Amino acid sequence: MTTSNTITLTTAQAIIRWLENQYIVIDGEEMRVCGGGFGIFGHGNVTCLGEALYGVKEELPLYRGQNEQSMGFAAAGYAKQWLRQRFMFCTASAGPGTSNLVTSAALAHANRLPVLLLCGDTYATRLPDPVLQQMENFDDPTFGVNDAFKPVSRYWDRIMHPAQVIQSLPAALATMLDPADCGPAFIGLPQDVQGWTYDYPTAFFEKRVHRIRRQQPDADEIADAAALLKTASRPMIIAGGGVQYSRAVDEMRAFAEAHQIPVVETIAGRANLVATHPLNIGPIGVTGSDSANAIAEEADVILAVGTRLQDFTTGSWTAFSEEAKFVSLNAARHDAGKHMSLPVVGDAREGIAALTKALEGHKAPATWVDAAREHRAKWDDYVAENVSFGNNRPNSYAQAIGVVNALCDSRDRVVAAAGGLPAEVTANWRTLDVGTVDVEFGFSCMGYEISGAWGARIAQAQREPERDTIVFVGDGSYLMMNSDIYSSVLTQKKLIILVLDNGGFAVINKLQNNTGNESFNNLIADAPTVPEAFAVDFEAHAAAMGAHAETVANPAELGDAFQRAQAADKTSVIVMKVDAYEGWTTEGHTWWECGTPHTSGSAKVREAHAEWESGRARQRKGV
Repeated sequence: MTTSNTITLTTAQAIIRWLENQYIVIDGEEMRVCGGGFGIFGHGNVTCLGEALYGVKEELPLYRGQNEQSMGFAAAGYAKQWLRQRFMFCTASAGPGTSNLVTSAALAHANRLPVLLLCGDTYATRLPDPVLQQMENFDDPTFGVNDAFKPVSRYWDRIMHPAQVIQSLPAALATMLDPADCGPAFIGLPQDVQGWTYDYPTAFFEKRVHRIRRQQPDADEIADAAALLKTASRPMIIAGGGVQYSRAVDEMRAFAEAHQIPVVETIAGRANLVATHPLNIGPIGVTGSDSANAIAEEADVILAVGTRLQDFTTGSWTAFSEEAKFVSLNAARHDAGKHMSLPVVGDAREGIAALTKALEGHKAPATWVDAAREHRAKWDDYVAENVSFGNNRPNSYAQAIGVVNALCDSRDRVVAAAGGLPAEVTANWRTLDVGTVDVEFGFSCMGYEISGAWGARIAQAQREPERDTIVFVGDGSYLMMNSDIYSSVLTQKKLIILVLDNGGFAVINKLQNNTGNESFNNLIADAPTVPEAFAVDFEAHAAAMGAHAETVANPAELGDAFQRAQAADKTSVIVMKVDAYEGWTTEGHTWWECGTPHTSGSAKVREAHAEWESGRARQRKGV
């Protein structure tokens, strides 16, 4: 029922109608800020939210998920591809369907990605309690499974009355679009409240065009930062993922060129610069390069842009001189002040523009830049050798990466997430174009690879449908979550998936061995409860989900198979065995803090502990 000023809708109908009318302008094109959603229906969301979604099948397309956790990963991959300017929602039923999304929310939170979670909840009236799948808390009936999302959400609400969405929905969207507070928004929807009606103001559903805030940096902070940078004889830029989210890649490159400052990249910041840029000195940190880590040790002033400076970037804070000074330009105050950095709180693009003016005419010493380039040239030589194959070398991740790197299009998107592949991709991938690498290492979540790539491909198809999304996944992650191979085939969102099989969780086996421990329960062959180990037929498994699938014996065959996959019209899965022990990238690593036994009956473990702890001498103690 509609009057001149109100319209009677259910809570679920109001949520969907409001989402349908929220827009954003990206590169001059107006589009919905919500690209649709991923859903698995159950009794907690099918009757009411499902009814509301049915009426907007074209406007807000709903992708049928195979697993709630993988839906959340797909939504995160979509948001990354759109540089946080657009998002997808996920809807799941009350109980285990919703609780399956907790890991996805944690991934989105760690990576600062907008994902909207619309999840079933227990009845507001409590009249039918206890209900199917309800988790009863004896001393607090308001406390349920959905409260588990509070620590992994940037915004959390439970709708207990239809009118509450008038306040809650704009607050959730404002959080998801805020560069400083960006992350997942969770809205719990009790099953009865979803169907209750309310006379909503029609003005609430009017079309609204949103903009993402570009916070101007404080003039005094810019002045202080510029003054410190002018004192540097060995300056360095750490370029993080926030550079891309701010759409500041061009400005950062121009800034580095104008002031001749070497640039190193974080894992999230991979593909800020192409590999051949003369100021790109390589990836930094635990999974980095000798070149980037060499100049990090010598740098006296470090400008960190759009990075939260996690331990893999900083080598658990051993990668830098104790005397080095940091300037941190970040939209989030929390990140800008880490390790007594001189903070510049503001948008990366606006901050870089302000620093450019403040540093006009200033350049780093040419001898410093030349030395950095020499380090990079040596690293390039190492990578070229590392990715080469033949001469009876065992198959390796690096070789597979090299094959794909040589054959892919410059605008193809590469996705990796967990196990040994994030390190290998970060170290060995030579960026062909900006913004083309997604190594999910904020939460390093096994299973993101295929699901996140499916979401990325949905987004990619909206702007660059002729390009490919390429997945590097190990056998361990594949076995943990693979059903979105089927999703990609069903929805005709083609992926090229490389399954590199090393017989288990080989990178953790490597860590186990490196800390003096014997191989135990990581490689399938070393699992004590496995009487007779055998390998999975990944080719047959992928083919059963509708994909093109083939197994290759070596990198040369991989190249041929990859070209067939490029020509194919649907998802292709290519399987190759790699060695669990040989062929790892052995150079480029900083120290990484890892808890090791302070005492053990094993001499090997005791010796490894002493060696590991020796690296702590370089660790900055919070300053």
